[in-house]
Amino acid sequence: MMYDRPRGLLLAAALVVLAELGWRLATKRGYDVKVAAGSLAVAAGNLVFGVANGAVIYLVLNSLWTLAPVRWPLEDWRTWAVGFLLTELAYYVFHRMSHEVRWMWASHAVHHSSEELTFLSAIRLGWTNALSGAWIAYVPLVLIGFDPRLVLVLLAFNLRYQFFLHTEMIGRLGPLEWVLNTPAHHRVHHGCNQIYLDRNYGGVLIIYDRMFGTFAAERADEPIRYGLTTGLSSANPFVLAFDEWRRLFVDLRAAPNWRARLAVALRSPGDAS
Repeated sequence: MMYDRPRGLLLAAALVVLAELGWRLATKRGYDVKVAAGSLAVAAGNLVFGVANGAVIYLVLNSLWTLAPVRWPLEDWRTWAVGFLLTELAYYVFHRMSHEVRWMWASHAVHHSSEELTFLSAIRLGWTNALSGAWIAYVPLVLIGFDPRLVLVLLAFNLRYQFFLHTEMIGRLGPLEWVLNTPAHHRVHHGCNQIYLDRNYGGVLIIYDRMFGTFAAERADEPIRYGLTTGLSSANPFVLAFDEWRRLFVDLRAAPNWRARLAVALRSPGDAS
């Protein structure tokens, strides 16, 4: 049964990708084969790098968990309910830091590099998450007693849910838009228009964006343009995965001293030269 579950998820993902392909062709939106190939190539690399990143992050979180003064019992449903809300908050912080700190953005930029928003763009995930350090947002959860396994399971659910947000095929979802992250909200997040930049960081929930002032709604009078503000039209997975790191290290090398280099690494990507 455990073997069939991931196979079922893959089948469901493949079916919606094909459905979206048919819809885009039928509605004359087109389907950029180069963009799709780039997403698949990045995803293939992530299968390798993702395991290593996950192992490093889990080992660190598990080590820190031993310092927790209390332990939330995994068998209690209330642990999972509270854990879900706090993990969603930690994800919001993680995601926001990944946009607002250039060192962390270097890993996350690959996810925003697609100039066409489709389900396949959901699997454009960075290869250097352990190095970027944005995962420190989850450290408080284990220090207050949440089992790292619970955190990782909830994050896995978070990422699988978000796969279905990467599309133009699904419109507004009515009252659900107030609480849940939806395709309409996530389209805004991927927009490189000035009014859409750095908005809608939520994973499953959109409530933290509403609470902390980072929410923006999709606007009919402002068609969304996808991709990076710097532009990166490539299908080469190594270019997609490391170009932002290259740009960062060029600026680090040009900085006159270590204090200036630290400022370069920690400032907003929008302030990059």
